[in-house]
Amino acid sequence: MTHFQTLEEALKHFFGYEQFRTKQKQIIEEILQNRDLLVIMPTGGGKSLCFQLPALLKRGLTVVISPLIALMQDQVDSLLDNGIRATFLNSSISLEETRIRETAILTGKIKLLYIAPERILADKFSPFLEQIANTIGIAAFAIDEVHCVSEWGHDFRPEYRQLQQLRQRFPQVPICAFTATATRRVQADIVQQLGIKQANVHITSFDRPNLFYEVRPKEKRSYEQLLKMIRSQKGSGIVYCMSRKSVDDIASRLQQDGITA
Repeated sequence: MTHFQTLEEALKHFFGYEQFRTKQKQIIEEILQNRDLLVIMPTGGGKSLCFQLPALLKRGLTVVISPLIALMQDQVDSLLDNGIRATFLNSSISLEETRIRETAILTGKIKLLYIAPERILADKFSPFLEQIANTIGIAAFAIDEVHCVSEWGHDFRPEYRQLQQLRQRFPQVPICAFTATATRRVQADIVQQLGIKQANVHITSFDRPNLFYEVRPKEKRSYEQLLKMIRSQKGSGIVYCMSRKSVDDIASRLQQDGITA
């Protein structure tokens, strides 16, 4: 484990945390043992650290497959703020910048590469991926939002279905799949589609003792109902709407009624 005596030392060094959350350490230990994994952990439970820390302790490049440019940008920015060598390749950067980042990858200056499924499967990207494998090596494939693999999931993306090609092309590289939500049917489909039938499955509890849930019937005058509810509550809140227009309209009305929205 490089120069660290324990995983806790590495955690403190790279991320500043004193201890792991539930199941994080076990998951990280298994990734370091090059096992295939399927991890189902609620949002905010620390999924990203489960593949980020092993990436810093293993030789080679960890390739993180993520569906959204915004998610890539946020995670890479956060890693760079911690002094961790990470980058992304997507359509938001110029050809010249792409070449600069590819050179940094091939010279071992990058430990985590974030990339969309469409790009990693593209014919033009295939030679570069092979070059990575033959020069610095691929430590692992970490597939984020992996429920997108399953046609039984709530956010199916056909490109994710083709990620099984990674197992065929790089059979020795472990695949670690992460999501915040997956029914048993979706879990089985993920394992089948990615070719990780021997994968260890980790599911952490979704119970949040600090959260209270309540369902109320929607009244005809729903805006007045919402305004009354906001005024009666302490602290901040989030209002979800079905469209951007609704978001703008309701935020504007709340502002007119003296709510800082």
